[in-house]
Amino acid sequence: MARHNELGKQGEEAATQLLQRKKYRIRERNWSFRGYEVDIIAEDDTYIIFVEVKSRTSLQWGNPEDFVGERRMRRMAKAANCYLIGKKIDKPARFDIIGALWNGHAFELNHIEDAFLPSW
Repeated sequence: MARHNELGKQGEEAATQLLQRKKYRIRERNWSFRGYEVDIIAEDDTYIIFVEVKSRTSLQWGNPEDFVGERRMRRMAKAANCYLIGKKIDKPARFDIIGALWNGHAFELNHIEDAFLPSW
């Protein structure tokens, strides 16, 4: 496996642990459907939360979470719609981003709740 893929998997694991410490229930990891993919789908008492995790080893080009662009946001919203309809979930959706920066020893995580609003 390529080094960046391994970093991504480790970043997602660290993000999952962070969400669990915050008492979120993890519903899915790496959920995919018809070409759409969501890193983590979690839930709290109010929302179904669709989470994109971006992992990096350096801030040379900016914060990891800054690499979630418009195209990715649109695809996450479409994936969320498929998930909510397919699972018959009647709960509001929220979109979070977790930036995972590897400092050589551990991940420094930046959890941005309600990071963007989809244009349904």
